[in-house]
Amino acid sequence: MAELSTLTARRAGLADEVVRARTEVQDLTREQRKADTDVEQVKARLQRDQRRLDGGLVGSPKELESLQHEVISLERRIAELEDTELEVMEQLEAAEARFDELQASVETTDIGLTTTLAGRDAALAEIDEEATQARAERDLTARDLPAALLAAYDKLRSKLGGVGAAALFQKRCGGCRLEVNAAEFARIVAADPDEVLRCEECGRILVRTRESGI
Repeated sequence: MAELSTLTARRAGLADEVVRARTEVQDLTREQRKADTDVEQVKARLQRDQRRLDGGLVGSPKELESLQHEVISLERRIAELEDTELEVMEQLEAAEARFDELQASVETTDIGLTTTLAGRDAALAEIDEEATQARAERDLTARDLPAALLAAYDKLRSKLGGVGAAALFQKRCGGCRLEVNAAEFARIVAADPDEVLRCEECGRILVRTRESGI
């Protein structure tokens, strides 16, 4: 079934995309944790320096100046790290949304696959049932036919793609689709109803019906 092939291919493609999306989420999660840790570490150092300044624990003017410069530098560093942290957070949110979207597509595709497979299985079961019924009808009909005719039919069927007999429809063989020539058709018309006739072109047994044109 074309639909089943399409859904199966889509499911395989989605599986690959889900793996990539999950990996991206995991990588960005680790990156965000690192960014959070970096910010906290620099903030902690800034707080220590600020307590020293506020508590008057710096003895020399040179050390005080150095500490003040460090505080300014740390504040600038915190701002940079927080920008990075925000950027990573936004990327992570987008990656998580993409992952959720893919997961929803997988679930929808799986539902489609389940429905399609159920339909296919039901169709195959119906075909099997029809084939079983056809074989039973064939066996029932075959019991009333001469053994020689059945043997000839089976031989033709195996040789000619499973079709050993064909209806003669409007002067044409239903097997090879070729029109019976005038002389042969005249012979068919004159033949006894119980005579076994064969198509001159393909060799199949010809079955005469009301639509044969006789």
